[in-house]
Amino acid sequence: MASPYDPPMAPAPHALRNALRPEHRTAPAVLPFVTGGFPSLDSTRALLPRLAQAGAAAIEVGIPFSDPIADGPVIAESMHEALVAGCTPAGVFDAVRDVRTQVTCPVVAMVSVSIVDRIGPERFARDAAAAGFDGLIVPDIDLEDAPALRAACDAAGLALTLLVSPTSGDERIARITALCSGFVYALARLGITGERAEAPDVRPIVERIRRHTDLPIAAGFGISTPEHVQAVAAHADGAIVGSAIVRRMREAMQAGTSPEDAAVELVRRLVSDAGRAGR
Repeated sequence: MASPYDPPMAPAPHALRNALRPEHRTAPAVLPFVTGGFPSLDSTRALLPRLAQAGAAAIEVGIPFSDPIADGPVIAESMHEALVAGCTPAGVFDAVRDVRTQVTCPVVAMVSVSIVDRIGPERFARDAAAAGFDGLIVPDIDLEDAPALRAACDAAGLALTLLVSPTSGDERIARITALCSGFVYALARLGITGERAEAPDVRPIVERIRRHTDLPIAAGFGISTPEHVQAVAAHADGAIVGSAIVRRMREAMQAGTSPEDAAVELVRRLVSDAGRAGR
């Protein structure tokens, strides 16, 4: 099938995709997600360098949005609190810019297309790149609108990642992967984000995606334990962990301890486990 987008001669930078490629790693990649501005932008500034030091292959920073599409209650609540506290996309950009030279791995913005459209794709991409982001993940964009955003990302030097659902047909997977330039985000489960007891079976969706692209594949949704990371790492190039991190940050706050310490401790444990899975 013909691609809906013809990539330019100079593709987006390779930093993000290289960070996830198995030949560039000694262990499967762990990608922590944190909500920008939760519990504060100062917390975000303090946390990002520490997550990289804990072994994160790349860090996803969620731009708070009032109506998150697929986020479960844990992440949705954290976004609501960040918005109530006055967090804006510009504030998240400033926080990342302030510490970017201290963060030794790629940083990716997870953002709703509504925010991108409100600011404008070209301006949003330029501002994100100027803040030090390496790429965008846009989970709710229509495929018809994605080529324009891909072009804006390429012009700004950003990678673009879109999501593939387990229910996506082969034609749709081909269209989605043709628009990606960083990695492909495979939904490990249907539904919304959140912790689950059982490990996801990502083998079928990963195998289907690999028939259409050689980009790295990271799986997310419902991945929260070392056992889950091991199960995902057997097939995908990376495991994305979000709700478990945000929940532990909240629990630490309620206990009067450091939310940053709680997030770093979990990520360090997940990275260590991924290392064992890779040996």
